[in-house]
Amino acid sequence: MKDDCDAALRPHWDIQRRGGPVLATAVHAGHVMRDELKPYLAISEQDQRREEDPMTGLWSTVGDDAFRNYTSRFQADLNRPRDSAIYLKPEDSWGLQVWKETPPDEMIERSLAVYDAFYDMMATWIEGLIAECGKVLVLDIHSYNHRRDGPHGRHGPQEDNPDIDLGVTTLDRERFGGVLDVFKTALAAQPAQSRELDVRENVRYPDGGHWPEWVFANYGADVATITLEYKKFYMDEWTGTAFLPVIEDLRAGLDVAACAARKELLSCR
Repeated sequence: MKDDCDAALRPHWDIQRRGGPVLATAVHAGHVMRDELKPYLAISEQDQRREEDPMTGLWSTVGDDAFRNYTSRFQADLNRPRDSAIYLKPEDSWGLQVWKETPPDEMIERSLAVYDAFYDMMATWIEGLIAECGKVLVLDIHSYNHRRDGPHGRHGPQEDNPDIDLGVTTLDRERFGGVLDVFKTALAAQPAQSRELDVRENVRYPDGGHWPEWVFANYGADVATITLEYKKFYMDEWTGTAFLPVIEDLRAGLDVAACAARKELLSCR
């Protein structure tokens, strides 16, 4: 019985180590919740999935190294500060009521233990990559909703919703501006099912997220972080139906951009 309990509390994530300076992460890719938390949930599974970042784990395979998190952000959000990683109030989660009642403290602490394990692991991982490669590029991969008015509502205006929004609020442009330029140019040059991609910077989330901010605060001299926010034109965000040819093209385009950025990164000193 104890082994079963221990297994339930292990982190649900996947790690790829091939060696090289590009680390791709998908911290919101998952949907798993611990069984002990499920009786406390008020949010529907459909609403939960809508706010997660499906398919981003597939795109993380473009990295030399990759991290894919299969745990839902509604259990613990790895992209927020520790004191707000658990969505306890509707204002923490886009007005959604996540819990019927707040889970017991010991359950919250178990969720935060996984959060702590992630950051401890990443410190060791990134420091090892810096020692091995000198400079590192982190691709922080996410997606976002643009049909907030409902399944039959209008799409958000294109001027406010680029196909891919690059979050680079923490990137040292003096040192890594060339990496960003070649990455952005290569990414925008790869169409998705004949759709020319609108790729811009810091449109949707000008304040960034905690994960890239943590990387910058601790390793900013040696690590360039680019957050990618893919608009969910690659799926129906209300039904969850995925458009596989678009997803495949987006992965291929990201692979081209990562290769171009890797070459530029090697010239950074």
